[in-house]
Amino acid sequence: MAVMAREARTDERLDDLRGDMNKSFARVDSDIREIRAEMRQMRAEMKEGFDRMDARFDTLQRTMIISLAGIAGSIAASVIGGIVVTQL
Repeated sequence: MAVMAREARTDERLDDLRGDMNKSFARVDSDIREIRAEMRQMRAEMKEGFDRMDARFDTLQRTMIISLAGIAGSIAASVIGGIVVTQL
């Protein structure tokens, strides 16, 4: 039976591995910082958008209330006019 030779882990190879791992973790760390900065920017943009949308909804609500009041006034005037015409 053949026995495979194992490569010995030397201190030098472990130091190389540690250096590579530190570089990888530093890269991941910088990627996470970039993502966090992008998320902060996106949150700020979304907040601005929601503020503008709130103003638009307020305007729409005001328009709907005025329109409803106008329709209700027209209906009331028609009913009163109909009653007055039938009583004459």
